Amino acid sequence: MDFSLTEEQEMFRGHIRKMLDKFGGTQVAREMIDQNPQNLKKVYKTLAELGCSGINIPEEYDGMDLEALDLVPTFEEMGRSLVPGLFMETSALAVPILKKYATEGQKQQYLPAIASGEKWISFAALEPFNDFSPAGIHCTLQQKDGQYVLNGTKTLVPEAELADTFLVLVRTNQEDQEDGLTLVLIDKTEAINIEKQSSFDESKHVAKMEFENLVITQEQIIGEVDKGWTQLQEGLLYFNAALSSYIVGAMEQVVHMATEYAKIREQFGQAIGRFQAIKHSIVNMKVNLEIARSLSHYANWVVDTEEFDREAAVYSARTYATEKFIEVSAHNIQIHGGIGFTEEIDCHLYVKRARYYDQYLGSTPFYQEKVVASLGW
Repeated sequence: MDFSLTEEQEMFRGHIRKMLDKFGGTQVAREMIDQNPQNLKKVYKTLAELGCSGINIPEEYDGMDLEALDLVPTFEEMGRSLVPGLFMETSALAVPILKKYATEGQKQQYLPAIASGEKWISFAALEPFNDFSPAGIHCTLQQKDGQYVLNGTKTLVPEAELADTFLVLVRTNQEDQEDGLTLVLIDKTEAINIEKQSSFDESKHVAKMEFENLVITQEQIIGEVDKGWTQLQEGLLYFNAALSSYIVGAMEQVVHMATEYAKIREQFGQAIGRFQAIKHSIVNMKVNLEIARSLSHYANWVVDTEEFDREAAVYSARTYATEKFIEVSAHNIQIHGGIGFTEEIDCHLYVKRARYYDQYLGSTPFYQEKVVASLGW
């Protein structure tokens, strides 16, 4: 079976690449390091105008009603330029969850706004000194006097300053340690205390959020109460398939950087690309890239099916891509030599993004265990 992209998808990729190149490629990420999100907002507005934000949203909610595979060109090109922000969290995590579990009223409220690029959703799950698991969620949502009250702290919330809404994972049942969690959508309000945190990747901003007796209505609860962790798994499948595509785009640019530098950098009177050690390193990088691309394309196809290997395919793509992204980014710095360690060259941006995603919404061992479990081993 051929999982390569169609001619139309490749043509669409070309439009996105031209647009991102006009914004300077990785310059948008560099501006986020300097706390300047203006061009990033323009990029997201242009992506919405191109229709990217409505690709996987049903037609009745102003979307195109396409599938995860149709988002691959967008994510790969965003990865190539290391575009930060909340596009993945919104389109590949929140949208699949809303489509499957939200009420009709919730869909009418959020999906058209997402499709038009008017609303971006961040995801708040991690808590201080806890891991990404049901047992690590202690932020409580309790019923008091006929209403829900939220208390607790979330940490490392991505791009809180850019978000309009937060998808928050909270505990509603203290007795159920396997789940007992619930997903709620909270629009940004001054009642939420948001504090910036430091990030290893300075172009990816994170924040701590504190909730103190925040009133939550029944209309803000997504899906079934006490089944939030189970429901989240559906969103994580789509998110990790999308993340593997984003990483493939980033890896492709890293391989391109290394190859081009090996052609122009001379040592002992000839280009370093002629040396066997450099040749072998670049070939290995290219092989890793193509394997990651194949796994990613299959993951984005299978996630919209009921195939038996759906989970294994998605999480295999995620784990392989994140591991090899770290590897090729490190080799890229070695090929560049001393200049590869400087801030003027983009090498360090890709290394930091690779390390950021290695631990994002679950670590590599976390997802390797999911692969094993899904295969019944």
